[in-house]
Amino acid sequence: MRDRDLLAERFEKERPQLRRIAYRMLGTVDEADDAVQEAWIRLNRTDDGTVDNLGAWLTTVVSRVCLDMLRTRRSRREEFVGSWMPEPIVAVDGGPTPEEEVLIADGVGIALYIVLETLAPAERLAFVLHDMFAMPYDEIALIVGRSPDAARQLASRARRRVQGAKPEPDVTLAEQQRVVDAFLAAAREGDFDALLELLDPEVTLRVDAGPGSPLAKPPVVGATAVLAEARRWSALSPYGRPAIVNGVAGAVIGRPGRLFAVVAVTVANGRITALDFVVDPAKLARARLQTP
Repeated sequence: MRDRDLLAERFEKERPQLRRIAYRMLGTVDEADDAVQEAWIRLNRTDDGTVDNLGAWLTTVVSRVCLDMLRTRRSRREEFVGSWMPEPIVAVDGGPTPEEEVLIADGVGIALYIVLETLAPAERLAFVLHDMFAMPYDEIALIVGRSPDAARQLASRARRRVQGAKPEPDVTLAEQQRVVDAFLAAAREGDFDALLELLDPEVTLRVDAGPGSPLAKPPVVGATAVLAEARRWSALSPYGRPAIVNGVAGAVIGRPGRLFAVVAVTVANGRITALDFVVDPAKLARARLQTP
């Protein structure tokens, strides 16, 4: 086997882990794949004989590419209306593909990505690499160009933001699905009293409609306000069905071949604490392939 063939084989073994890191950092499959592809291009330009630990070298390259992409994206989002959400990975009537399963293996729901999006790029990188992938701070420091103590502080600030937001569900997937099923049934029946009972008093509804969409709006907070929004969406309730969204309970709304929304639902203590609607057509393109 030629040296380049061997290098390509070794790279392919690292690809799943690199995609997981990039997806956690960027939140979209296409951007994650772009970052991984850039790492492959740079590897081909490098004398691989100087690379002692290929996995560590590739992780560093992908992380730095993601950091640059985050910084560029952050500057472009200053006038973004609504809530930016990741590209959802959706499974309806079946599990995700093996490649998608790798990306969502640790059940990082959309609500957490929304919090990650509020972090500074270096904070997000430090948190993702340390708390999700157990990378030591001295290695993170080399990537962000700071001292190990500074890298630790970046991750610590990010961790406080994440813990303060409490975006992750604290119940089993089966319980999440039970609550989602009850919510969809009440919506179909127009039972708004039942809907209100399922909502946490401080529930938040967020919408990612994409840049420039008339559907974009700031987050809606509070059970009464969210219920008013639910009334506006009630005409679509017959087209809602349960789904798994990024490894947690959710729903899809649409007809066969025409997906209108993916809804990620955060459930805690038997009530819905967040409803996150992805209606950006660009982000629904891949999810549409999973719908009937």
